[in-house]
Amino acid sequence: MPKLKSHSGAKKRFSYTATGKLAYRKVGRSHIMEHKSAKRTRRMRQTGYVSPTLMDQMKRMLPYA
Repeated sequence: MPKLKSHSGAKKRFSYTATGKLAYRKVGRSHIMEHKSAKRTRRMRQTGYVSPTLMDQMKRMLPYA
């Protein structure tokens, strides 16, 4: 069997946690922060986790992670 390739974009954006979940940084924190509410920016600070419904697709994108 040939080796599988990892998806380049996915390997830069997602990482596995110790419990096996996939974590990512929330979007929208880079610029134009002035008009975003404080509540919204606090939510964006938290780590996002991939939902269980998408885990099969993500495992195909990151076969060796």
